[in-house]
Amino acid sequence: MNLMELKDKRVLVVGLGKSGVASALFLKARGAQVTVSDTKSGDELRNEIPSLLDHGITVETGGHGERTFRGQDLIVVSPGVPVDAPMLVQARSLGEAVIGEIELAAQFLPGPIVAITGSNGKTTTTTLTGEIMAAGGLPTLVGGNIGTPAISLAERAKPESVIVLEVSSFQLETIEAFRPKVAVVLNVTPDHLDRHRTFEAYVDAKARIFENQRGEDFAVLNEDDPTCVTMAGRTQARVFWFSRQKEVKQGAWVRDGNVLFRDGEGQREIMQVSEVPLKGAHNLENVLAAVCAGALMGCEPENIRQAVREFKAVEHRLEYVATIRGVDYYNDSKATNVDATIKALESFPANIHLILGGKDKGSDYTVLNELLRQRVKRVYTIGAAAGKIESQIVSAKDGGVEVVHAETLENALRKANAVAEAGDVVLLAPACASFDQFKNYEQRGQVFKEIVGGLE
Repeated sequence: MNLMELKDKRVLVVGLGKSGVASALFLKARGAQVTVSDTKSGDELRNEIPSLLDHGITVETGGHGERTFRGQDLIVVSPGVPVDAPMLVQARSLGEAVIGEIELAAQFLPGPIVAITGSNGKTTTTTLTGEIMAAGGLPTLVGGNIGTPAISLAERAKPESVIVLEVSSFQLETIEAFRPKVAVVLNVTPDHLDRHRTFEAYVDAKARIFENQRGEDFAVLNEDDPTCVTMAGRTQARVFWFSRQKEVKQGAWVRDGNVLFRDGEGQREIMQVSEVPLKGAHNLENVLAAVCAGALMGCEPENIRQAVREFKAVEHRLEYVATIRGVDYYNDSKATNVDATIKALESFPANIHLILGGKDKGSDYTVLNELLRQRVKRVYTIGAAAGKIESQIVSAKDGGVEVVHAETLENALRKANAVAEAGDVVLLAPACASFDQFKNYEQRGQVFKEIVGGLE
């Protein structure tokens, strides 16, 4: 259907997260007859329901009725709803259009889109890229998976607006015409295998970011990531690389302590690596990716340098919380997969007390063993994944690391606080989703900070 002609069309929004609510209100404002459906109970959704009802939107909670999906002109699914859910498969077989919120938004965003995806670093890079664009004098709006639904930007977007979007593999599964001017893939390592089932399917979902690009668009890829390198053949766009390990033909790289950028117009120095305020080698990669995106959108080196120098770490991403009796506490609640935990561990040389666990995503925790042996004093396991993690980590008696079964975040912090010595680091980098004990990773990180605030 033509999304520009929504008046009186029957539209179903599946899933009442932030993007679902925003989509429903947007569609209703354009004259559609909107129904929303969620498996959560009315009590769980008590904060969302009143505004929907006030706007004349029909609300279904506690499950999806079979009839709800019939006779719809359009179905908009939230990222948390699997694309192969039986009711969606049936809807497609009946010829009903099924898209995601990011696709809906793309139809109403008139300016160029800079889209950023990857297994890790998306939020930091998206936020930094937005600040680089703004420093370069471009009217900039930032949203997507970062917290502000992309559809919420449509009302404010003008043709000259640059739209910087964090996009997840779940969102990319439901695109049709979504076409970024600049598409950035930071890295691709195993994640969300509980949803995608295989790493190949996960890579395919990520690669859809390039699907509709043309020769005048740009693809920005990590030359240090083998999977990213293979993705270069999947886009018609001009490919730019970033690397902290080697010189690239065109893109951003590091040489003699300086960040350089090269394109068809030549090579220019952007800034010194020592000016980057973020901790960890992975954050240097994020900066290089953002430098590429900014330069490709026409930002001058001095504007890029200023934005990077003034950038503050994003909350819940290797966030320094406090020093108590000489022990540093860091909150990396956003480390929801094993690769993110590896990057966090690589940011500290030794003496780490690591809190691991939560809801397992089909991960392999054995790959942590070498780093744990080298840098970690103790591991404290929490949540539903604790048993699996404990079975895959080499214990101290076998030449590995001491493992403490803590069950909860509060227990883990109190146990770590009791034994940590001056110079040690207590790090929440759980390698798991949060949904077993918390609403989301933000709540988990907030609870971590509150508990730390009460330690002595």
